[in-house]
Amino acid sequence: MNSQNLNNEKADLYIPDGTDPEEAIGRTTHLGVGAHQDDLEFMAMHGILECHGKADNWFSGITCTNGSGSARTGPFAAFTNAQMMEVRLEEQREAARVGEYGFMAQLGYSSAEIKDAKRDDFIKDLRSLLLASKPEVVYTHNPADKHTTHIAVVTALIQTIRTLPQSDRPGKVIGCEGWRDLDWLPDDKKVIMDLSGHPELALRLNGIFNSQISGGKRYDLAVQGRRSANATFFDSHSVDEATSVCFGMDLTPLIEDDSISLLDFTCTLIDELKADVQAKLGG
Repeated sequence: MNSQNLNNEKADLYIPDGTDPEEAIGRTTHLGVGAHQDDLEFMAMHGILECHGKADNWFSGITCTNGSGSARTGPFAAFTNAQMMEVRLEEQREAARVGEYGFMAQLGYSSAEIKDAKRDDFIKDLRSLLLASKPEVVYTHNPADKHTTHIAVVTALIQTIRTLPQSDRPGKVIGCEGWRDLDWLPDDKKVIMDLSGHPELALRLNGIFNSQISGGKRYDLAVQGRRSANATFFDSHSVDEATSVCFGMDLTPLIEDDSISLLDFTCTLIDELKADVQAKLGG
């Protein structure tokens, strides 16, 4: 497979170590599927760390949108959408090099195309990459996120995985923190991911996306703060066992039972939060 096998002519398939594309994609064990350039590094760091420096584990990434809608001020204030797309594409490539990803696919769709109900080409591209990579674990956005493009991606991803035979589906799908934290999840429903190892790699990856950081959004500081807060505030009755933690929502039931509604699944978790609050207040 190469970028010419993908439906969008603007798609970019990058193999950091120059391995043959088919082999590079096939070696994937952990896959991140995010909406925007930098989403993978901010939400799927657990997968990156699980694979970094290991011969048998490979993290790979899929970024779905083209970056044209980025907020921009400062040195990037005058950049056109086309210029911004080029900058963000290269930033994501650099992250793939630094993180030693197996492959990095940037599908190049606009946010509007991702959110369009008639998104057949996008679904086909996701399906092709999932079948070629057959990852054991997939990291993506969580369905309680407030960013509509993030929601479109996780919805499309679950829809796509459900078109695969059970034998070709991932063993685990994790919805990650983004434009909402997941500290509200009941503790027994949290996927707890310790990111304490290789803090220098996390910092380096966070800082690559200068178009966002210098352009007006200090995601690098915010994501580190969130991870530190999760580590400290997770348990009030014990000392911290980790210095950096992110929480995930286990979406695996949605690909094990196709009859489960994504909406119902998510609202059931929110209802558990409501019940916990009511119980503590004596309601």
